[in-house]
Amino acid sequence: MLIDIVEVGPRDGLQNEAVTVPTAEKIEFVRRLAAAGARRIEVTSFVRPDRVPQLADAEEVLAGLDLPDVTISALVFNERGLRRAAAAGVPEVNLVMVATDTFSRRNQGMVVADAVASYQRLAAQAHDLGMRVTLTIGASWGCPFEGEVDPGRVLELVGSFEADEVCLADTIGVATPGRATALVGAVRDVTALPVRCHFHNTRNSGYANAYAALAAGAVALDASSGGIGGCPFAPRATGNIATEDLAWALHRDGYETGLSVPGLLHASELVERTLGRQVPALLGRTDPFPQPEAATES
Repeated sequence: MLIDIVEVGPRDGLQNEAVTVPTAEKIEFVRRLAAAGARRIEVTSFVRPDRVPQLADAEEVLAGLDLPDVTISALVFNERGLRRAAAAGVPEVNLVMVATDTFSRRNQGMVVADAVASYQRLAAQAHDLGMRVTLTIGASWGCPFEGEVDPGRVLELVGSFEADEVCLADTIGVATPGRATALVGAVRDVTALPVRCHFHNTRNSGYANAYAALAAGAVALDASSGGIGGCPFAPRATGNIATEDLAWALHRDGYETGLSVPGLLHASELVERTLGRQVPALLGRTDPFPQPEAATES
């Protein structure tokens, strides 16, 4: 079974770092991920530089990439961001809507109802431009300000506008395998869209949640090289599940990802060196097992 792993390290990974990574290093990071077999990479965000200064060089990064076999995506919040993404030739945009009003105000400056109306327009415009649209629902399992999130609220948002894919995001890492199974199953009952999941490993449940989501019918998983990441607007948010750790486990269980674990380790080594600290991913601290892995992977 082929699992679609969407690499989000260049965007979600770097946006929460205190270090602003130079543009040339970001470009090399994406190139290494592509060389490792990543075919969907969320490269950047078209957002206000004063809000997320780590990604202020979105156009420069994209201009430095020539990856015809890779689908590049970017996060956008408004029409200006969409115009920038279109001008940069981005074929896929990620529209992130937060499930609670308090978090939505902090993240996007508007309550959920206003975000829905705004994103209905954005999704239509993106489709008119020939772009693929992912609807990501942030805080799908819990909010740092309002606590538990009613699954019914998430289900309402799933059908709020036309998209090509729906992504359930555990922004603060409070999902558990049982809750992941229940919500993914409920979403599949109300939409025919492919379901993607985005898990943070804040409470060390991210990998178990990923497996539970797959068993419940999710067809794609987000992961971040090195396990870096977090949300600038969510207190104490920590990194995503690590691409190399996830790919290694899936390969051991017979899943196909199209990814080379040695190649992924080559990418996360660059991240670790650039950030000047050890990344959360664990695989780079040991050997992939069994050896030699490169001979057994596509």
